[in-house]
Amino acid sequence: MASVQPGMRRDEPGAPRRVIGVDPGTARLGYAVVEERRGRPQLETCGVIETPKTQPMPQRLLALFEQLSAIVRDHTPKEMAVEELFFAKNVTTIVTVGQARGIALLVAAEAGLGVFEYKPMQVKQAVHGYGLAKKEQVGEMVRVLLGLDSVPKPDDAADAAAIAICHLHTSHLSGL
Repeated sequence: MASVQPGMRRDEPGAPRRVIGVDPGTARLGYAVVEERRGRPQLETCGVIETPKTQPMPQRLLALFEQLSAIVRDHTPKEMAVEELFFAKNVTTIVTVGQARGIALLVAAEAGLGVFEYKPMQVKQAVHGYGLAKKEQVGEMVRVLLGLDSVPKPDDAADAAAIAICHLHTSHLSGL
C-alpha cells in the first residue's frame, strides 16, 4: 500500500493531475512527469540526472537536489511518486540509493508536493498487471499506456514513468 502524508487530498475530480515519478539513484536518478487528462496518462517529460562517480558524494547529492528541484519548478507537479527501497545484498548500493531517495523527498517537501511511495512489485502490478513482470515487459506497457513510439530510455526514465503511472492508477483505486 502506498504511504501518504497526513492531510493529502486530491484535486477536484476531472481536473488534470500532474505527478513526477522518481527512480532514485546517485549515479543515475530517473524522473518522469506524467499528466493525467480525461483519465489518460500523457508524458510531459522524462530523463535521467547523472552524476559522475569521480565526484565526491556531497557534490553529487547537491547536483541531484538542484537539478530535480529545477524539474519540479519547470513542470509544476502536485505529487511525487517514489520507489521504496528494496532489500539488496550490496549494502553500499542500498545506502547510496537511500541518499538519492532522501534528496527526492527533500525536493518534494520543499516544493510542497504530496509524497507517495511504492514497492517495485506494486509498480509492476499496476502497470503490467503482473507483479513479477520483467523490466522489458513493464517498459513496453509504459510505451503503450503513454502512446509513445518507443520505450523511454534509459531504463531509469522508463522506470520513473512506470512509478508515476502506478501512482495515477493506484490513487484512483484508493481514493487518494
